Amino acid sequence: MMMRDAAATRQRILEQARRQFARHGYAAITVKGVADGAGVSPNLITRYFGGKEGLFLAATQVEIPVSDSFAGDRSSLGARLAASIVQRWFGAVGEDPLLVLQRASGERPEAAEALAAFLDTNSLQPLHRYLRDSGLEDAEARNRAAAIDAFVLGVSTRRRVLRSELGDPAELQAWLGTTIQQLADG
Repeated sequence: MMMRDAAATRQRILEQARRQFARHGYAAITVKGVADGAGVSPNLITRYFGGKEGLFLAATQVEIPVSDSFAGDRSSLGARLAASIVQRWFGAVGEDPLLVLQRASGERPEAAEALAAFLDTNSLQPLHRYLRDSGLEDAEARNRAAAIDAFVLGVSTRRRVLRSELGDPAELQAWLGTTIQQLADG
């Protein structure tokens, strides 16, 4: 029973940290504020995460199942990627760790480096390989992957980090899908 309570407490702290980091960035957040929001003692955050830096690192562990979008023909890549993106932006319970990392990247060079490395490994490189394997020359595949990556990051920054309205999910998905497809097709 004790272990499950510890796991549940740790999860509650992480959810509160993601919410606060996503809304206010890194600098404005305190261990005490996260602890108060999670209904725990600040010393539990120190015990579980080692302090604010460890809490931030744990709160920004990100996974993107981008490879799921690569099952299929290039002619429908835009629709598959757009569906995955919109699902992430609208369907996630709680704050998206990727959004936390994006918002913090302006304040913390290590967050910017972590975001860039994460996107290279989990988005740009797999997309480049997919486009190359779909028959494009290597340089062309790299350029198109870079264009798609920059477009999606730009839309994400504009609509999520700068807090513009995301708009209607279906309209956003259709627009993203069409635009990504145009970039994939050249």
